[in-house]
Amino acid sequence: MNDLVRALPVALKERIQASCQSWLVTGAAGFIGSNLVEALLALGQHVVGLDNFATGYQSNLDEIERIVGAQAWRQFHFITGDIRNIEDCRKACEDVEHVLHQAALGSVPRSIEDPLAIHDTNCTGSLNMLLAARDAKVRSFTYAASSATYGDHPGLPKVEDQIGNLLSPYAVTKYVNEQYASVFARCYGFNSIGLRYFNVFGPRQDPDGAYAAVIPKWIDSLIKGESVFINGDGETSRDFCYVANVVQANLLAATTESSTALNHVYNVAVGERTTLNELYSRLQANLLPYYAHLQDARPVYRDFREGDVRHSLADISKAIANLGFTPTQNIGQGLALAMPWYMKPRACCGHQDANLRSNSGDLGNTNVKIPTG
Repeated sequence: MNDLVRALPVALKERIQASCQSWLVTGAAGFIGSNLVEALLALGQHVVGLDNFATGYQSNLDEIERIVGAQAWRQFHFITGDIRNIEDCRKACEDVEHVLHQAALGSVPRSIEDPLAIHDTNCTGSLNMLLAARDAKVRSFTYAASSATYGDHPGLPKVEDQIGNLLSPYAVTKYVNEQYASVFARCYGFNSIGLRYFNVFGPRQDPDGAYAAVIPKWIDSLIKGESVFINGDGETSRDFCYVANVVQANLLAATTESSTALNHVYNVAVGERTTLNELYSRLQANLLPYYAHLQDARPVYRDFREGDVRHSLADISKAIANLGFTPTQNIGQGLALAMPWYMKPRACCGHQDANLRSNSGDLGNTNVKIPTG
């Protein structure tokens, strides 16, 4: 059985497998999007993928084909298109029952450097998707929100209705997505569910590029014997979430039969904090049996960076109560599952593509900044 499917609750698997339905996954060639495509195909569903390869990889799609096999792969239809183009969105939504909208430009630093590009994709693109899905009368619309929305709110754990001042253009765009979704429910009766991802990790998360996420970036640097930089004293903490938990949350949201669960945003995480020092130790311990040079490896500490949130921890009780969300892997279990993929030689992973980065929305930078969402 497919690993992503194996991790799903039995009742959820049975509900989805009861009939073959049509799903659209935007950002299908990216990190989270490709994992959703894989799970849906393994569950016997028909899947439409939309991606412009700005941050996704053809190699991710090739890997899915190898994993699910020829018969399931015939249920996949890919559209090379851009969510900034309303006609591409309309074409992708034709005859679709469920939309899982994952396409976005991630990264807090990138948004500070180029806020217009982030706005164009994350705001205009998401509005296009809402319009196209509304007009196509899809049954469900689930979209990727972000824990960046909590901004500088000091409270822990993070609760959905308590946010602070936003700290980056990226955070603004993800909050705008939530506001548009809310307005579409009030003005047009178009229902949706937003999922605020905390730091997601797992297979197909790219270690390369200027905004690589912290876990694959550190693993890549450790394997190569390069310095790993930590901004601050290493006691900054995050709620790291294995990608199978994110897949579960999306499928629960899309298939919920509870009307009271609609038109809300939900934290998607594990509800556990891990400091950067703890993360470094975990990665080093996982890699040491294969790379003896890591025995005496130590991180390099640098100054805190302006705009970084000190701690992040999710309250997932709302998702548990309303969606039936039950995380199946904590950070230790997730790393054990993901490590073989992270350790693959780069050519084997297919990440020689000219494209940069995967569209997880949980990205850091070359200096291994820990993001807020």
